Amino acid sequence: MLCRVSKLTTAVKRMVVGRPFRSDSLGHTLLPKRIALPVFASDALSSVAYAPEEIFLVLSTAGLSAYVYTPWIGLAVAAVMAVVVASYRQNVHAYPSGGGDYEVATVNLGPMAGLTVGSALLVDYVLTVAVSISSAASNIGSAVPFVATHKVLFAVAAIVLLTAVNLRGVRESGTAFSIPTYGFMIGVFLMLAWGVVRIFVFGDELHAESSGFSLNGNESHLQGIAFAFLIARAFSSGCAALTGVEAISNGVPAFRKPKSRNAATTLLMLGAIAVTLLMGIILMARKLGVVFAADKADLVGAPPGYEQKTLIAQLADSIFSGFPAGFFYITIVTALILVLAANTAFNGFPVLGSILAQDRFLPRQLHTRGDRLAFSNGILFLSGAAIAFVVLFGAEVTRLIQLYIVGVFVSFVLSQTGMLRHWTRLLRTETDPAVRRRMLRSRVINAIGLTMTGAVLIIVLLTKFLAGAWIAIVTMAAIFGLMRLIRRHYDTVGRELEEQEFTGVLPSRTHSIVLVSKLHLPTRRALAYARATRPDTLEAVTVNVDEPDTRALVREWADSDIPVPLKVIESPYREITKPVVDYVKRVRKDSPRDVVTVFIPEYVVGHWWEQLLHNQSALRLKGRLLFEPGVMVTSVPWQLSSSAKARRPEVVNAPGAVRRGYEDRS
Repeated sequence: MLCRVSKLTTAVKRMVVGRPFRSDSLGHTLLPKRIALPVFASDALSSVAYAPEEIFLVLSTAGLSAYVYTPWIGLAVAAVMAVVVASYRQNVHAYPSGGGDYEVATVNLGPMAGLTVGSALLVDYVLTVAVSISSAASNIGSAVPFVATHKVLFAVAAIVLLTAVNLRGVRESGTAFSIPTYGFMIGVFLMLAWGVVRIFVFGDELHAESSGFSLNGNESHLQGIAFAFLIARAFSSGCAALTGVEAISNGVPAFRKPKSRNAATTLLMLGAIAVTLLMGIILMARKLGVVFAADKADLVGAPPGYEQKTLIAQLADSIFSGFPAGFFYITIVTALILVLAANTAFNGFPVLGSILAQDRFLPRQLHTRGDRLAFSNGILFLSGAAIAFVVLFGAEVTRLIQLYIVGVFVSFVLSQTGMLRHWTRLLRTETDPAVRRRMLRSRVINAIGLTMTGAVLIIVLLTKFLAGAWIAIVTMAAIFGLMRLIRRHYDTVGRELEEQEFTGVLPSRTHSIVLVSKLHLPTRRALAYARATRPDTLEAVTVNVDEPDTRALVREWADSDIPVPLKVIESPYREITKPVVDYVKRVRKDSPRDVVTVFIPEYVVGHWWEQLLHNQSALRLKGRLLFEPGVMVTSVPWQLSSSAKARRPEVVNAPGAVRRGYEDRS
C-alpha cells in the first residue's frame, strides 16, 4: 500500500507541478524582459491601483478642502519612487547575484545589518501576498456577494492557486501572469488617455458619481501640527506604491543574459509606468471630483443604499460612460492584478530564502530547487505564512495595511547606506577618471536615495506604529532572532563534525543482538542475516511481557535447531522499549570498545491500515536506540503477500528469464 500511496502522490504532484526538469535545463527557465516585467512588476503596479485611494481616504478626515493636496502628495511619492528606481539600478549592476538588499547590506555593513534586511524583506513579502490577495477579495466582493461574505475562503483559495502555478516553474508562472498584467497596464493607460481626449479635445463635462457628495465635518479644518501629521500620514499611505520595486534586484538571476542590463532596463520601465499611472489616476480623480471616505456613512448627499466603488472603478465608470464593456474590463483586470501582485513575492521570497539558507540562516531545504527548478520549499513556506496572516486578520485590508511597507523601507535605508560604503570603498583605489566620475554619480544617486527613504521610514514609523506597524516590527525581530539561532546551530554542528579528528580505531569486537517476539520466518531471516555478518558475539533477546507466551517461546527455541542462545529480559511493567534499551546500555558499559548492533525484524505491508497494526514497537525502539552512542540499528524487512501485490513485477530480459518465470507477459 505504501508503494501505491507513493505512486498516487507522485501522480498528483505531476498533475499539479508538471514533469521534472533536468538541472542542465535551468538556463531555459530564465526570463526575457517582456516576461520579467509582468513577473516582477505586478506588485508595484497593483499598488498604483490602491495607493491613490489610500491618499484620498486619509485626507478625507480633514474634509474636501484637503483634497487639494493630493497632486502634491502624489508628486512627492513619485519623486521618492524615481529616486528609489535610480538607486536600485546601481544595485543590480553592482550586485547581480540576486542577493539584492541583503547582499548589499551584508557585504558593506556586516552580517547583522544583512540579517536585519533579510528579516524585514521576508516579513514584507509575506504581507505583500496577504494584503494583495485580501484587497482583491474586497474588490471582487463588492460585485460578488458570496466573496464578500467568504473573504478568508477566497483569499486562501487564491493563495493556493498562486502556489500551484509558481510550483510549475518561473517561466510558466511568468507566461500565466503576463496577459492580465499587460491587460491592466494597457487598460488604465487607454482609460486615462480617453479621459484626456474627452475632456480637452471633445470638451465633455465628466464627473465621478461621487462628485456631488460632501463629507461629514468637512468644515473642521485641522491646523498646525495636526494637519502636518495628516499630510505625513497620507504621504506614508501613498508610499505603498513603492512596494515591489526592490523585487527586481532580488530576482536578477532569473533574467536572461546580460542579467544586470536586462534587470536595470526592466526596473526603469517599471518606474516609468508606475509613476505615470500613479499621477494619471490622482490627477484624473481630482479632475472628475471623486469623493472617497473610509466609511460611506460620512458621505453627505449619497442616495440611500449607495455602495461606494473603488477610486479606479469610479474613474472607469465616468470615462467609459455609455460603454459598459470598458468599465467591466477595467474592474476585472484591476481585480486580477491585485491577485497576481502576490506573484512578485512568490518570485522574490524563495530566491531570498535560498540565499539566506546558503548562508546558514535558514533551513537548508530552502536552498534546494524542486522538480521544476523553482525553489519549491520557499514557495510553500511563503504560502503557509501568508495564509496564516490572512486567517489571523480575517482578510481585512484595513488591518493588514497598517503592518505594510515598514519592512521594505527598512531594507531601502540599509541598502542605500551599504551602497554609499560600496562606492566610497571603490573610489579609494580607482584611478581612471571616467570610472571615478561614474562612481561619484552613482554615489550621489544613492546618497539622495538614502536621504529620501530614511525620511519616509521615519514618517511611516511615526504615523503607523501604534496603528499596527509594531506587529511587523516585532515579527521582524522574532525572525531575526530565529535566524541567528539557526546559524548558531549550523555553526555548532559544523565545528563538531570538522574540528574533531577521526581516530580511525576499529572497534575491538562486535556484539550483535537479534530482537525476538516469536519464532517465525521474519525472526529466522534476521538471525540468518546477523550470522552472515560474523559478529564476535551473537544472541537473541526477547522481553517477557506475557509469561505463558514467553515460556512457549523458550520451549520452541530449545526444540529448534537454531545455534544462537535466547536471553529473556524481564519486564515487570510490561514494557518493551525500556528493558531493551537498558540491556543494550549494560552491554555497552561492560565492553565500552565494543560496537553493539541490534537487528530488528520488520514487516513490509501493502495497505496503509496494515502499517498501523505492525512495526510500532520497532519504530519506538529505533527512535530510542539511535541516540545511544556505539549502537547500530539494522532493520531486517520481511515482505508480506500484500506488499508483493502492491509491487509491479519487474521485467527481466536476461538469459534463462523465461525458464525461471520472469518473462514479460504483458
